[in-house]
Amino acid sequence: MSTIEKAMQARGKAAAGGETPGSEAPLPPATDASPPARGGAGQSRRVEIDLPLLRRRGFLTPDAGRSRLAEELRQIKRAVLKNAFAEAPLRVPDANLVMVTSALAGEGKSFTAINLAISIAMELDRRVLLVDADVAKPSLHRYLGLAPQKGLIDYLTDPHAELYQFMLKTNIPKLSLLQAGSRHQYASELLGSARMRTLVDELRDRYPDRVVIFDSPPVLLTNESRVLAGLAGQILMVVEADRTLRERVKEALSAIEDDDKIVGLILNKNRRPSGGGYYGGYGYGYGHASDTPSSD
Repeated sequence: MSTIEKAMQARGKAAAGGETPGSEAPLPPATDASPPARGGAGQSRRVEIDLPLLRRRGFLTPDAGRSRLAEELRQIKRAVLKNAFAEAPLRVPDANLVMVTSALAGEGKSFTAINLAISIAMELDRRVLLVDADVAKPSLHRYLGLAPQKGLIDYLTDPHAELYQFMLKTNIPKLSLLQAGSRHQYASELLGSARMRTLVDELRDRYPDRVVIFDSPPVLLTNESRVLAGLAGQILMVVEADRTLRERVKEALSAIEDDDKIVGLILNKNRRPSGGGYYGGYGYGYGHASDTPSSD
């Protein structure tokens, strides 16, 4: 059975309370004001994620306990961590670099990236860095209730910048953020630059227990996601149930296909088998890119 077929047949459980999870509901208006940053020279700044806001919007929060959403994410997280920290010779290069994307917009990729990052941060012996790499349409700061800050693009455009200047520690222990930063007309070229490769190597190697999650643009809408796919060892493709056409999923997978990558499909917003309302849950399948079906 192909990876797509596995994912399409999977059925998630219901997420408890809040808005329909994964719907990527309208965000509050962006603001140019940034709160005073805390942190001395050589130290990352600290920001406060609005946890009540996350909870109201149906996201996972550290106090979720054994909620249905938390249990679903634990299953996905286990597969991601197993791949990320597998022993040689089974370990895939750069497997602790995880790209979360989708074929088209609005399928729940940012919802998934945030939830997965929070779930991993709840591990006792892992830490996670969440990077907003959707540089043309950044949204993580708004979902998290944060003001926009300088970030990834600002670091890449300033050869004298230090990474700590843009890293943000949060009130969720072991979860750090790197926002997208300023808009730039050559964002794709910046993401494909040698400085970006050096940055990714540093993020991968700085902490042996770290997972880096990139919230990437949709594959079929921008070129940036294809560039990012060359940097990550694991790629999670979020597919919206009953909306995304199989052909679009195949097209997106073909665009980022690499036999050396581990590709996971996450079926978001499943419906009841009886045809009822959204569960809001996840189904998932895993495999190497070479396991995906051909375009015929």
